[in-house]
Amino acid sequence: MTGTVRLRDDRQPRPVRLVLTAHADEVLLPHRTTTARLTGRIHMAGHHRAGHPMAGGADGLEVTGTLEISPLARRRIHYRLEFTLGDDGGRSGERCTLEGWKSVTPRRPLASMTALPFTLTTGGEPVGHGAVRFSLATALIPFLASFRFPRREDSRPRRESPRQRPEDQRQHWAPRWKGQPGRTEVWYTTVTDPVTGAGLWLHHELTAPTDGSRPVAHGWAALFPADGPVEHARFGPAPWDAHTEGFAAAGVEALAGRLRGRAGPMAWDLTETPEGAPLYTFPSWSWRHPLLPAAQILPAATARYTGTVRHGDSELTLRDAPGASARIYGHGNARRWAWLHADLGGGNALEIVAAVSMRPGLDRLPPLVFLRLRKEGRTWPRGGLRTAVGRAGIGRFTARIALPTWTVTGRAGLRRIRVDVSQPESRTLALEYTDPDGSHAVCRNSETADARILLERWWGRWRTEAEWTLDATAHAEVGSR
Repeated sequence: MTGTVRLRDDRQPRPVRLVLTAHADEVLLPHRTTTARLTGRIHMAGHHRAGHPMAGGADGLEVTGTLEISPLARRRIHYRLEFTLGDDGGRSGERCTLEGWKSVTPRRPLASMTALPFTLTTGGEPVGHGAVRFSLATALIPFLASFRFPRREDSRPRRESPRQRPEDQRQHWAPRWKGQPGRTEVWYTTVTDPVTGAGLWLHHELTAPTDGSRPVAHGWAALFPADGPVEHARFGPAPWDAHTEGFAAAGVEALAGRLRGRAGPMAWDLTETPEGAPLYTFPSWSWRHPLLPAAQILPAATARYTGTVRHGDSELTLRDAPGASARIYGHGNARRWAWLHADLGGGNALEIVAAVSMRPGLDRLPPLVFLRLRKEGRTWPRGGLRTAVGRAGIGRFTARIALPTWTVTGRAGLRRIRVDVSQPESRTLALEYTDPDGSHAVCRNSETADARILLERWWGRWRTEAEWTLDATAHAEVGSR
């Protein structure tokens, strides 16, 4: 809702905007009174003045409160919001209350239900008054689209659990392969050293050939220095050791909480500390029931790594370096694909897989995009297939895959996103994959890629909700045949 407010001693009213989300424990029915919890932000224009409640910069001030919805029983819609004042020359930290109501009248139902006069008070003392209006022209459709039925066990939006139990983490690392031919399973880890700017890539792979011959384990380690050429070394192929807790072959281990091994002149010994809940890049059911050509999961969306990586005569020491580990299980590599992992700080992360399948029919489609954004403990979009198939094919996210730059764009609900990824040739390593059927694909990976991520939200018009720029700290890959 937008409008104006006149604060004490103001000669002219100033613009104000309220962005609110309401959560009720029961279904809203117009003939009875419903109480809901309110959260959101208040934005006021102008510079800060002593004694006046003002919005804190471009993000405004966080507000909480209650909403009483009773259009027929009491003929009113009552708002009560509270927020903490910013720096105002002596009143910083003081609580401010916004209270107002819409008086519903049958003679002017629309006008009376869309106009909200209000009063601002601090410590019971009035400091301003104003009015805001809900715009039917620009806000009605997003408002109706935002309605959700309350969950039975809890009407509030779910947040992901910030921590995992050790047994849960081990479950996500355990091998998925059950002896079927024509399968590929991968454990991989990507890390950024915040001290030197170097990127690390550890890749562990099990390949079960299509012809039913014995499975093999192999992989590699790659180091991406900030100021030098990329170094890498392979290990295996070696017989598969059916370890129950992860990957173990050729003297290399990738287990929950521990990564160690040797490949040529490179050796590593790292501990992993997960910092977030698992993140399913594909629908969660596709990991439990492998019906898709492949599926991916991050046992932890973000993690910290401590230990050493030796390469030749040098040694890299990591202390709480940010990164993530991921798992893939499927029938082999796609015909063409792009991948991004971006640690956005504060437990936030973005994971993207855009791929063209090898299956007949699906190989004629443009890249299917699977995008998951973990932000402030919530994952967007809600549905695992939403970005790939849209709504009955409408509204799919799109990917333009090329090198050195590729792009993903899309919209879901009231948000839209644009991701631009750059993989400079000097910071990209080309390696060959071998599928279970013996065919080959080439991946071009950079653990020091650049990325720009723009997240916008519809508030009457598109406004920037968040923006991240990653310079040589994004992890990205483009593959083809």
